[in-house]
Amino acid sequence: MAYSGAVAGPPAQRGSEQIADRVYRRIAARAAADALAPAWRGRPDPAPYPKASALYSHGRVRLTLHVELPFPCDVAELARAAQDAACTRVAELTGTTVTSAEVIVDRLHPTGPR
Repeated sequence: MAYSGAVAGPPAQRGSEQIADRVYRRIAARAAADALAPAWRGRPDPAPYPKASALYSHGRVRLTLHVELPFPCDVAELARAAQDAACTRVAELTGTTVTSAEVIVDRLHPTGPR
């Protein structure tokens, strides 16, 4: 039988796509890194890349971000910026609802000698 090029039925009957958790992790980590980059600008030490975990269940995803921040800084403001960026970018690129995003600050990097 030859393929006529016609679509066989509505999308719900044709199947679905599945996005791997690692895709959510990479998108969230990159978005958080982009959001935190201005805070690290002008510092001699490079900005550590954030780590992310993602758990997809029932059409929604939960994110956990592990970040390191320069110090002194407004920790709450930078954590919120990383969280907002990760949630927004994951939702935009995947179309998946982000139900929660937890930000854990693993380390603060002080300026000057230790």
